[in-house]
Amino acid sequence: MAELSPQSSADEIVAYLRSIGSEENRRGMLRYGIKIERALGIPHGVQRQIAKKIKRNHERAFELWQTGIMEAQFIASVTADPKRFSAADARQWAASFDSWDIVDGVSDLFVDTDAWKELIEEFAADEREFVRRTAFAMMAWSVVHRKQEPVATFLGFLPIIEAHAADSRNFVKKAVNWALRSIGKRSVEMHGAALAVAERLAQSTDKTARWIGKDAVKELTNAKTIERIAARKG
Repeated sequence: MAELSPQSSADEIVAYLRSIGSEENRRGMLRYGIKIERALGIPHGVQRQIAKKIKRNHERAFELWQTGIMEAQFIASVTADPKRFSAADARQWAASFDSWDIVDGVSDLFVDTDAWKELIEEFAADEREFVRRTAFAMMAWSVVHRKQEPVATFLGFLPIIEAHAADSRNFVKKAVNWALRSIGKRSVEMHGAALAVAERLAQSTDKTARWIGKDAVKELTNAKTIERIAARKG
């Protein structure tokens, strides 16, 4: 089989992915609650290496996405051009989400698009489990990606987090918790605001909101966490 390169076609990439898939890895994915019906069993590290090797190609990325293969879709998200990726594209891709790992991988791309804030609000209001998870995964990723974003943007996410903290679906509540903790760890200013939300949720009569709050309080009041935040600028 030919070595992959930036000139490789979607078909060639898929053929290569099929050749390195692992049934043992597929079974292992089940332990982490990952759906394997569309997966070949290729570690994320290997997928990233492949994406780096084939480089960005926006049109080919959409061809890879259309295969429905989980690994091909992740590679599609890494090799698509975020500046050419529209809100409509994001809606279309999100509509097919069926597992937390593809949500978290592709949300990385969504955060780099121009429509990211609009999508967060829209996806958070969506009742579909994995679409709603996308909103909170995007919040968490935006803390890492959007270095120049004003503090006010992130503080504006806190009411959305609080509004959906009672969603008891496993993959939603974990993402809500992830978003809250991530915002709280970005800066001293955001830490106080996020901790206040976490403490309020920790006192909630709702079981899910209470879990989210208590878990976030635990991390945001940890001495090492506070030390890291204090050492960070902004």
